[in-house]
Amino acid sequence: MQPSEGPARYREVESTEESGQRVSNRVETYRSELPRVASDPPEESMGQLMADAEQGYRTLRRGDMLEGTVVSIDREGILVDVGTKSEGVIPLSETQRVADLADLAIGDTVYVIVVQPEGREGHAVLSLNRARSERGWRTLQAKFDAGEIFPARVVDVNRGGLVAEAEGVRGFVPISQISSIRVNGLNGDELDHALRELVGRDLAVKVLELSRPRNRLIFSERVAAQELRGQRRDKLLAELQEGEIRHGRVSSLSDFGAFVDLGGADGLVHLSELAWHQVSDPSEVVQVGDEVDVYVLAIDRDRRKISLSLRRTQPEPWATAQERYPVGSLVTAKITRLTTFGAFARLDDGIEGLIHVSELSNHHVAHPRNVVHEGETLTLRVLRVEPERRRLGLSLRQVEQMDHPEPLPNDE
Repeated sequence: MQPSEGPARYREVESTEESGQRVSNRVETYRSELPRVASDPPEESMGQLMADAEQGYRTLRRGDMLEGTVVSIDREGILVDVGTKSEGVIPLSETQRVADLADLAIGDTVYVIVVQPEGREGHAVLSLNRARSERGWRTLQAKFDAGEIFPARVVDVNRGGLVAEAEGVRGFVPISQISSIRVNGLNGDELDHALRELVGRDLAVKVLELSRPRNRLIFSERVAAQELRGQRRDKLLAELQEGEIRHGRVSSLSDFGAFVDLGGADGLVHLSELAWHQVSDPSEVVQVGDEVDVYVLAIDRDRRKISLSLRRTQPEPWATAQERYPVGSLVTAKITRLTTFGAFARLDDGIEGLIHVSELSNHHVAHPRNVVHEGETLTLRVLRVEPERRRLGLSLRQVEQMDHPEPLPNDE
């Protein structure tokens, strides 16, 4: 018997199958390494892609405020990219009304309001002017909520007040809220002229009332001025030191002294500190509006009071009185008051001297008013000077005696 070939054939077949499998595996590996070529998507997939693209664009509504970029400027208007399929347009009519639109350039970022979501040729109609107004209202609302003080320019005079503009929005300043001018007592043409003098000026104001739906905006300069003055007062009180010399302006007079504005706070110069001589009324020394240098006497920060002196900024006249008014010299003085024992007269530097009743005339004088009167200016002779006692003796009689010497006795 010949040996069986079955097992050998089986092995051969098996070997062939294994070889084919290996080839097949290599083919698959090769195919996997080849670059894939995309096949055309089905119609449903293309529609989905277009729908997704549509969703990426912004949907506009009337009144929306948007931020966009200027992409074109021509005679037809201004094209602005606001993230829609086609650019929005600011019409030529608006560009002609708003002067500063001429400063716009391609690439500038602007805020616009949607007037028409889709106009002719698919472009949304936009307004730059309305957007500025809306942003202005929002900014003013924020300032109102924060109690902020800001500048507003006076653009016109209206019945009962001023028209002022801030953040592109016009508001009203009633006469009662104006502090730049004194309107009390003015009427008719005088008041109108005073108000028109403010046109073109910037006023520091606060929003007193704001209602966007009612288009109502009220400014107050008075409230802002009061707050600013309070801030300056606090700063001045913190910085001020006793013994300083400060420059100020006389703001008002009272029976007991003069008030001086130091630039944020008023200090009081008492009657006794107005001059080295006695003062009965502040108007004898200063007037409202006078510019003066004052000495800071005392500061009460708790009560927010400042005491000032005017006389201490000037040399004390008695210190040099003896050198300036030697005994026997003639001086000019004004009669200030009369008493039963004589008349007081004030020299130019404020020193006050006494003309005793016995020095008024060579004749007997029952009362000084029989010889001199208050307010009268006379030439007097110095009899004595006592700086330590602040006394000055004067004589009218001895001046007259020199002017009209007695006749010499007759030898016959």
